[in-house]
Amino acid sequence: MKIAIPITDNAGLESRISEHFGHAPYFAFVVAENGGILSHEIVSNPFEEHQPGQIPDFVKSHGANVIITRGMGSRAKQFFQALGIEAITGAGGTVKELVESYLDGKLQSRDYEPEGHGQHHNH
Repeated sequence: MKIAIPITDNAGLESRISEHFGHAPYFAFVVAENGGILSHEIVSNPFEEHQPGQIPDFVKSHGANVIITRGMGSRAKQFFQALGIEAITGAGGTVKELVESYLDGKLQSRDYEPEGHGQHHNH
């Protein structure tokens, strides 16, 4: 399984999740098997100024089948769902904490509205 998480900095597994997933400067891609983290990669987000569907396609192109975010609009959720990617929203913490919580079955999706939502969106 590969899990994508939008992050604010390039600090490996200690990177913190970004408030606005589409405008995150980086994405962590974590490979997990048998309840543990096998490897991770930090990738710069080439679509900080994006059009609808670009981020889901970017995540899919990196082989992720799960994305863990803070907030996400319904349209973005639909794009991920259409690509077969499970979207978990309302999460907070570091990459390591989030992946471990997800693997333990403790991370549940919940509604989350980021501060200033809509300021960055032209779509």
